[in-house]
Amino acid sequence: MRITRYAAAFAAFGVVLAGCSSEAGNQAGTAAENTSAVATDVQFDAGTTMAELNAAGAITIGTKFDQPGFGLLNPTTKAPEGFDVEMGKLIAAKLGIPADGITWTETVSANREAFIQNGQVDIVVATYTINDKRKEVVDFAGPYYEAGQDIMVAKGNPEKIEGPDDLAGKNVCSVEGSTPAENIRTKYPQAQLTLFDVYSKCADALTNGQVDAVTTDNVILTGLVAGNPEGFQLVGNPFTKEPYGIGLAKGDDAFRAFINDTLQESFDDGSWADAWDATAGAISGTEAPKPPTIDRY
Repeated sequence: MRITRYAAAFAAFGVVLAGCSSEAGNQAGTAAENTSAVATDVQFDAGTTMAELNAAGAITIGTKFDQPGFGLLNPTTKAPEGFDVEMGKLIAAKLGIPADGITWTETVSANREAFIQNGQVDIVVATYTINDKRKEVVDFAGPYYEAGQDIMVAKGNPEKIEGPDDLAGKNVCSVEGSTPAENIRTKYPQAQLTLFDVYSKCADALTNGQVDAVTTDNVILTGLVAGNPEGFQLVGNPFTKEPYGIGLAKGDDAFRAFINDTLQESFDDGSWADAWDATAGAISGTEAPKPPTIDRY
């Protein structure tokens, strides 16, 4: 079983973002209490991942620490908050594991597969797009949300970027190992791609004029814009579909089926929508969308 400890260092992402995180985090905590009651009478077949985690009363979950609305480290509690975090809590609760039994480990785009393969985490819930290349080395439950790649520009859009075709000759920032970066590299090669390990560095690069635009999934960019509405704006022209899944060890079919069942239950009983409204929805001002259809491959 994969249970680890971590020491996370928080890099301040700005007072406004921290405020957004704290407000949404307080709402998320209330939603979690109401919708993620820990199952106390659960029983699992011996030898399964579910039984091992339940017996340990602990789980290690990988998530992002720099994405407002989905996974952002709270500077006060030193714990991440957001929609992805709430999805992790729902799964843990169904395993009979309380929130204080979760160890949160930062997973950036480039290391998510490795952390799963090496047993550093039990699952990854980190704006993690399901695609065939990744499914060669890890499995996915879900999707639990479908995003779309978009573009963030400086307020006023001085470069007149309205879509991906306008990125030719422009310096565009994304994150190493991410699907959005690969989309730009392969489909829009005339763009000059600058890569960092986390999106907060892309936001800094846009602020100081190092890049002309930042591209990733629209829900991630919405959180960044919310943190600096005077400096950033969203183009608002999504050009891909990005189904977010929960990554787990390759071949663990029983665990994947369990997570899929847990997600479907959250869709049906409203706890998924409550988690959205308390986190990403609170930051972006958007109501919970219709849940996606789970792919039980």
